[in-house]
Amino acid sequence: MKKLILTALIPLIFTSCGSLFKVTSYDVSLKAVESPADSKVQYGETKVIKVEQEGLSKYQYEDDYIKIFWYVTSTQFNFDITNKTNHTIKLPWDDMAYVDQNGSTKRVMHSGVKYTERNSSQPASTLPRNASLSDVLLPTDNVYYVSGQYGGWREASLFPRYNTQEEAQASPALGKSVRIIFPILIQDVVNEYVFEFSVDSVTVK
Repeated sequence: MKKLILTALIPLIFTSCGSLFKVTSYDVSLKAVESPADSKVQYGETKVIKVEQEGLSKYQYEDDYIKIFWYVTSTQFNFDITNKTNHTIKLPWDDMAYVDQNGSTKRVMHSGVKYTERNSSQPASTLPRNASLSDVLLPTDNVYYVSGQYGGWREASLFPRYNTQEEAQASPALGKSVRIIFPILIQDVVNEYVFEFSVDSVTVK
């Protein structure tokens, strides 16, 4: 696997439970991208750049086959992917995964999948040549239902939330990495990409 080291920071802001005025803010860096073996030969030179779009910091990875922008919120990984090839490619959702800061591998879901069907098989997304797709990815374990008058479906935060800076500094997530396992089918051949994000710091205000 080829690994590309990055230094761009992604700020995540999570509203802390227990107070309307406390905000837990994480600095999460896109640490590395692993592309398929011998990708420099197969896919040409790879590159990652930071871009500003509509006031948001996004991070673009590109090789000869795909171009993908990542934007991370408190609960989801948002992405825009473009198929640069002359072939139709597929995103096999059942084979994608999220590896959390504890090393646990979790199933993921994406936009258009009902919360009640999050554990069912998900058809692959198809991108014709030169086509683009905007979608989101989140762990199915983070989706839960709250009963009662003001209940409904909820999405848990990707990382813990805190009420004090002292609690935050002891966060087990600090210094850890999370990964997105992101396979792509090109002419029925699986090409596995791994996007790795690092939790660098956390503050509570």
